[in-house]
Amino acid sequence: MTAVVMPAAHGWRLAAAAAVVALALAASSPSTAQDGPAGIATPTVLPPFNPDAPACSPPPGLSPALVFLQDNEREFIQGVGRGLADAARDRGLSYEVARADNDSARMVAQAKDALARKVGAVVVAPIDPRAMTRPLQALIWTGTYVGAVVPPPATTILNAPQYETGKVLGDAAAAYIEEELGGTARVVLLTHDSNQFLAPRFVAMRDALARVPGATIVADISPATVNEDGGYATMKTILVAHNTVDVVLGADTVVLGALKALREAGKDRPDQFLGGIDGEPEAVAEIKAGGPYKASVSLASPVFGYAMGQHAADWLAGKSIPQAMDILPRALNAENIAAYEADLADPGAVYADPARRDSYLRMYGNICYDTRDQYLNFPWSSERRG
Repeated sequence: MTAVVMPAAHGWRLAAAAAVVALALAASSPSTAQDGPAGIATPTVLPPFNPDAPACSPPPGLSPALVFLQDNEREFIQGVGRGLADAARDRGLSYEVARADNDSARMVAQAKDALARKVGAVVVAPIDPRAMTRPLQALIWTGTYVGAVVPPPATTILNAPQYETGKVLGDAAAAYIEEELGGTARVVLLTHDSNQFLAPRFVAMRDALARVPGATIVADISPATVNEDGGYATMKTILVAHNTVDVVLGADTVVLGALKALREAGKDRPDQFLGGIDGEPEAVAEIKAGGPYKASVSLASPVFGYAMGQHAADWLAGKSIPQAMDILPRALNAENIAAYEADLADPGAVYADPARRDSYLRMYGNICYDTRDQYLNFPWSSERRG
């Protein structure tokens, strides 16, 4: 474990005040000076979460409010918001969404606004993790709970075991190629390789496909935007060069866009294998209907959104909460989709049932207001072994 030096109490007060001043002056006086603890910046393996850890102080002077800094309106992120809203309602927190619509500068401004209003809890799906580092640190230094969907810094980081997530989908595609397509397929990978935090899932897909000699990757490309429009535009370009495509893999939102392009071009076939990650409702509907869309790897965003909302409320009550949390991948099929949809419709019931909750979530480390200098400031993954 990395040794972390805890500052004296007066240091926290100075850091909190400095955070507010630093953000107010940032536009006119850029500075690289550190205004608070750097957090755990060295990659560290966290122990399992201890739910019986001692409580500590509730953060003073913050409002019982939860703000979701939302990057865009894709269904996966909307699911996060549904879970957060349910948890806020159940725990008596006010809830609001600050949607940035893929505008990084707007998200930075929204984070600064949350700081100025002394909001008690923020959950963020960052557009540009680098641009958000300083604003999120300032919130953490003042005592605000910061939950992040994948990139640091954060009080609690939500991630998936990314290689395992990609492997689940890649293995399903490889098996389909061998069993249903005679071992031969032209494959399109719609990646997020520009995002270092998600890149391992596509490494896993390539590894799985490499074990099938007849699987040829004809396009391996990152759409300009991670949404249906991005997948649609990218697939239209791919079809200019490749008349036939057998397999398309990526996040559900971009693969759904690719499916739209295939249908418009009359290139969709029932024996194709389109598969995605996130378990988005539209992808689930396509699987249930039959046709090209064969699989989705669930990351149950309403369930982890609800958990993060509960952690935010616990933080504001002075309780110890996880520093990190896995959302565990599961392949959806015709047999388990009904139970999955029921869980997404009532994430509070899932969270209240330890067995059901643990089938979706795994929690690590402990942190509370008094130990907030131990926030994670490195790209945490449970797959890291040191």
